[in-house]
Formats: sequence, structure tokens, C-alpha cells
Amino acid sequence: MAAFDRSTRSATGSSPVAWTLLIALALSKLGIHLLSSVVTYGYLTDELYYLDCADHLAWGYVDHPPLSVAVLALVRLTLGDSLVALRLVPALAGAATVVLVGLMARELGGGRVAQGLAALAAVVAPVYLGVAAFYSMNGFEPALWALAAYLLVRLENGASPRAWLLVGVVIGLGLLNKISMLWFGLGLVVGLLLTPQRRWLMTAWPWLAGAIAFALFAPHILWQVQNNLPTLEFMHNAIQFKMQAKSPLRFLAEQVLIMHPFLVPFWLAGLAYYFLDPGGRRVRVLAWIWVSVLLILVTSGSTRSNYMGPAYVLLLPAGGVVVEQWARRRSWQRLPLALAGAIAAGGVVVAPLAVDLLPPEQYIAYQHAIGLSAPADQVDAIGVMPLHFALKFHAPAIIAAVREAYAALPEEDRARAGILASSFGEAGAINFFGPHVGLPRAISGHNNYFLWGPAGYSGDVMLVFAEPDAGVLELFDHVELASKIQCAYCLPGLGATAIYICRGPRRPLGELWPKLKNYV
Repeated sequence: MAAFDRSTRSATGSSPVAWTLLIALALSKLGIHLLSSVVTYGYLTDELYYLDCADHLAWGYVDHPPLSVAVLALVRLTLGDSLVALRLVPALAGAATVVLVGLMARELGGGRVAQGLAALAAVVAPVYLGVAAFYSMNGFEPALWALAAYLLVRLENGASPRAWLLVGVVIGLGLLNKISMLWFGLGLVVGLLLTPQRRWLMTAWPWLAGAIAFALFAPHILWQVQNNLPTLEFMHNAIQFKMQAKSPLRFLAEQVLIMHPFLVPFWLAGLAYYFLDPGGRRVRVLAWIWVSVLLILVTSGSTRSNYMGPAYVLLLPAGGVVVEQWARRRSWQRLPLALAGAIAAGGVVVAPLAVDLLPPEQYIAYQHAIGLSAPADQVDAIGVMPLHFALKFHAPAIIAAVREAYAALPEEDRARAGILASSFGEAGAINFFGPHVGLPRAISGHNNYFLWGPAGYSGDVMLVFAEPDAGVLELFDHVELASKIQCAYCLPGLGATAIYICRGPRRPLGELWPKLKNYV
């Protein structure tokens, strides 16, 4: 990275966009994810669930809003459902995040150094590598937060007030992608009230932005009401039964890991910039958004460490500006280059922990060698692979076990047999891979599969995924163990699940269905 050069600044006092540098960094991030999609461990179970959701387009789902599923349906229609096709879109969103972070640094007054350092930080941060490495709503979130923040800085820099309308559109789309965009909106309100930017509240523009966001989100709200508010039940159950309890200190310590230890001084400097530097104080609203999200999560007592991830796009641009200013004022022209080298080297070290780039055996050895691992967020036991990798080994193990069980059925039973999965991961794997090996479609009471119902199965003959003491087995008169799931790299909980041949439901499956609901 070139040292800071005053000659690069334009006559208006603002720096030109370092397009070559930003695009090069964005392409490097895109390349990492495309490489990963080729050498990957396999489909993540969440991806297979999303593919099933894409076959049931609606204005909502139990555990996520509709936008990411609608985009996936379009991807599937145009590019297919290979891993490369699925993961191209979150990879592009990750690359867009890199560019937007760099552009925001420029809007804060940063030159080539600030833009490059901020964008580089967005490339190497483990949380951004992780969420862009598979298809889910999480892959879109940092880009949407970055775009909304960029528009806010543009407004403070004199853009037309009509840009508020775009802010409303982005927040509305963000809500349709993931409800946590509410945190951004709440933080924006707090920031406007606590800063001189409250003057905007005396105009119609922020209110129009809020109205646009609500109008875009309204169909999902209506869907929630029509389906008895399933997401609220899902969130309650997840907090009670799925998420690990976390002290504030533990949550803060995990932020060091998800954003990379080398980046802690960088984003802390960005936070200080908004409160202490005259140039930063004019957009302090961004800092209050970050602080608001932090307070919401750190006081929740039960949350995922990566939920904080999108908020760091607000701090990284300011961190780049701070480093550039220090280098200029003290004539430390080599500081930015040295820092860029350290950040890049640190990124290389942690990348295999976030993206599947190493064979499983090498990954396990590498993780032990460097002494780092992904934070644990769920009460489920973790095996030799972290959650985001282990779930990529589930599908082959599930298909092998269900094929064995299905083959054990008499021929006359196969024609009427159904598959009752205990989780969306099992059902998604069977419904994606099963048709290629002659398996019937799976149903489940887990999350949105419950809303899709029993699919016309009578329940007379069912292959049921369950642990030995599961209550679902008590709903049948005859239960026979058919096969067990074997998988060295999966979550240990999958190995505790077996497949049973169940006959003679004690009531019609349609009547039993409410007992199978599992929103978690």
C-alpha cells in the first residue's frame, strides 16, 4: 500500500476513490470464497433448508424473513443449485461490503491509505469471512448495514435529503433479510436524539424513511400475524433451550476473536474517532448505532457472538482514517504499510478457521497448533470440528443412514413410507439428495417444516429420526431400530440420533401433527 501522499487529494479537499485498490481487495475476498466453494466440505444443512424454503415462497418463515429465500429462488432459476452457484451471491455481498467500507472511509475524509486499510480489515475479519462462506441471510447483513451507513455519511456530507428515501429502502430490505436490522434502526434513532443530527428530526425526511422501511416490512408482519407469530415463539425457545448463557465479559472477549485480535486497536480507534475527533463528531450517529447494538447484546445474557459482526462496518472506516492521520502528522509513512502487512498476515492465519480451505485432518491439527477456535454459541456439544464446519458433513451421513433404513423395508411398504425428520437439517438433506437415490420426501415438525404439514402421508409406515427416549416414538404402536448415523466430523448430537421404522400411528398423522411442532 502506498504511503499517504498529499498530491492525491482533489482540489475540493476530498480524496479520490481508490478504485483500483478497493476492487483488488474485493476480488481477493471473492476469490477466497469461490475457492472455498470448490474445495468445500459440502453443503451446510442450513443451505439445504433454504433450498426447501425456496420451493415454498412466502412472505416469511419461522426462523427468517423472506428476502434471502427469494434471492435464492432466483439464483436457483438462473444459475442452478450447485455449491458454486449458491455461494456466489454471499461472496459477492462480501465483496460489496469491502468496497462500501472503503467508500465510507473516503466519505469520512480518508485518502488511499484509509480506504485501503479499512477495506483490508473487512476482507480479513473472521466474522465476515465466515458469513460469506455459505448461503444464508447472514451473508447479506454486513453489506446492507454498510450501505445504510454509507448513505448516512453521504447525507452529512451534503447529499440531497432525498437520500433518506434510499436509507428507508435499505433498512426495509435489511428487515426483510434479517429482523436484527431493527437494532440498526433503534441505534439510528438513539444517535439522532443524542447528536446535533437531531435537526433531521425536524424535517420530514427521516420520517419518510421510516415509513418506507415499515411499508417494505409490513407484508412480513402480516404473515407473522396470520401464522400466530411463530418467530417470537422461535426466539423465545432459542433463548431458553438453544443459546448458551453468556456473561458480558465473555461476550466482549469473543468480539476479539470474531473480528481478529490484530483489529482490536483498529476498530477501537475508529470508535474513539467519532467521539474525540472534530471530523468524526459530525457523524457520531454511527458510533451511537454501534454502542446501542453492543448494549442490546451484551445485556441480553444469551446471544451469539457474531450478531455484533455487522455493526463493525461502522467503525472500520474510521479506524482507517485514524491511522492515516497519525501517519501524516508524525511523518510515519511506513506505518500504514507495516500495519497492512500485519493485518494481511493475521488474516492468512485465521482464514482456515472461518472458511473451509483445509482437509478435515489438517484443519484439526492446524486449529490445535495455533490454539484458536470459533466461539461456542449453542448448548449442543461440539465435536472435533466447529459448528459451521461440522454441519457440512451431516448430509452424506444422513443420506447413508436413511438409505439403509429404507432398503430394510419390504417392497410393499416402500411405496407408502414417509420420512419424519427431527430437524430441518435432516429434512433438507433428504429432500435435496434423496430424489437422486429413490428416497421419498421428508417431513418434520422443526421450524417451517411444521407449517408445511405432513404432506399427505398417512403415517402407517414412517422412517423416524429420533433419539431412543424421544417422545415421538410413543406415538406409534410398533417401533423397530433400522439404522444409526455414523459421522466422524459431525456434531456429536447427530450420532445420538437413529432411524426407526415406525408403524401403526395411534392417531392419524394429521391429528398428531400439532404434537410435533418444534420452533427452536
